[in-house]
Amino acid sequence: MKVQPYLAFKGDCKNALEHYQSILGGNIVNEQTYNDVEADIPGSYRNKLQHAELKGDGFHIMAYDASPDTPLTNGTNINMSIDAESKDKAEDIFNKLSQGGTVHTPFQEMSWDACYGRCSDKYNVSWMVNFKKQG
Repeated sequence: MKVQPYLAFKGDCKNALEHYQSILGGNIVNEQTYNDVEADIPGSYRNKLQHAELKGDGFHIMAYDASPDTPLTNGTNINMSIDAESKDKAEDIFNKLSQGGTVHTPFQEMSWDACYGRCSDKYNVSWMVNFKKQG
């Protein structure tokens, strides 16, 4: 079994995935717009992403632009979590994700023998970035 995130956006999915790609790497694949499906969508929204994926080494994020009549609430009940391979990489990712967003926990040494930070990015997606020190 594999569990993976599926993010919903209000029309800026393409920009968000390109932003995450610039930070995490990987490739945006399986892009499908609402032009590709039969759906009751306004003409101005037909070029928005009905589905797309960002796949890279160790991660797979799926995302879409929810139809305009779908209520979306920026919630705090889900966080994207990243375990980086080095402190420098974790801090760099955290700094890039938090730029234009909100820092909830600054990137710092934590009691569980790790460096950690939590933020919401400019798309209001919550991120936890962690680097666990090796024994």
